[in-house]
Amino acid sequence: MIAKSMAPFLEGSSVIRAMFEEGKKMAKVYGAENVYDFSVGNPGLNPPKEVKEAINYINNEMDPHLVHGYMANAGYESTRQAVADNLNKRFGGDFTFENIIMTVGAGSSINVLMKTIFDPGDKQVVFSPYFVEYANWARNYGAETVVVPTKEENNFEPDAEGLKAVLDEKVKVVIINNPNNPTGAIYSEESIKAVAEVLKEAEKEFGHPIYIISDEPYRELVYVDKKVPYIPDLYDNTLIAYSWSKSLSLPGERIGYIAVPNKSDNAEEFVAAAIVANRVCGDTNAPSLMQLVVERCMDAQVDVPYYEKNAKDLYKIVTDAGFRAVVPQGAFYLWVKSPVEDEKVFVAKAKEHRILLVPGSAFAYPGYVRLSFCISNETIQRSKESFDELGKDFFGK
Repeated sequence: MIAKSMAPFLEGSSVIRAMFEEGKKMAKVYGAENVYDFSVGNPGLNPPKEVKEAINYINNEMDPHLVHGYMANAGYESTRQAVADNLNKRFGGDFTFENIIMTVGAGSSINVLMKTIFDPGDKQVVFSPYFVEYANWARNYGAETVVVPTKEENNFEPDAEGLKAVLDEKVKVVIINNPNNPTGAIYSEESIKAVAEVLKEAEKEFGHPIYIISDEPYRELVYVDKKVPYIPDLYDNTLIAYSWSKSLSLPGERIGYIAVPNKSDNAEEFVAAAIVANRVCGDTNAPSLMQLVVERCMDAQVDVPYYEKNAKDLYKIVTDAGFRAVVPQGAFYLWVKSPVEDEKVFVAKAKEHRILLVPGSAFAYPGYVRLSFCISNETIQRSKESFDELGKDFFGK
């Protein structure tokens, strides 16, 4: 018999994963080359050569006991220092290894931060559309999720006034994912500054810190001439959750980090508590081999121009078929307006043409669908005929 507390998780089981499993079934029926699966953000590019070189070096040249053994719960000091040095080089600052905690990917980073911050009854604010696991994770710690919709007419930027309207003394966290999943938007510095000003006033009013958790797995995936704001420069109580899943095409390896700036509230005590949270959440430490790998790959990245071409090609195919879409600025998602009010009807019709899409309601934003374009360009090109037929179903062209 399962716990009653699991019921909400089962009810909200991932639509994205369900579509992914459906795609595998359809591939057996129609052939994988005839199914156009845009459901899961599973990087289609191989890791850069530096990753393979690092793995070979570590396995062949380093002490196996060091490579595969325990280390401090926060991770290898050398890896943490490499992360700190990289952040300082790219953004300025005064990070040392003591500000960094290695984690089992960004999901683990966010869970560790939530465990450190939340008491039962606390709240977090998210801007929809948003990655739905944020709410599931908060529920683990007895926290409530408050949703503030972004505005279509403002390219789905965070709504600072909407945030201000929902803040109360129970709010401890605001999550910002930039570049954004699912819209592909890059939130502007102006929008982040507006959010920061609202939070600074709220901190004064309520007498406690309100943290921005900056979820940054897509930071390096940018396709337009637009800067991704570095939020710690704009707001002191910013906590960074990072993953190499996208930038190095390592989603299954589950490797990431937490960065806690010195200027954040009571930073030293916070780091100490987060290190304990990392252990009591069950992770003990981040994977040892992958810590040593990323330590040697700080400046490596996947073939971003490949994703940029995918973005442009898919956008053209979809819009040529008659649909309205948001030009992707970053991440690897195309956000498409449903031609009918209920986007689940659109998703079902697309499935008839062997196209797998994710409904916007899975991101708390009905009326849109998400397409992940981190697949092969050949698959994108082959999907054109199916999108054209899907367009005819709705527009009669």
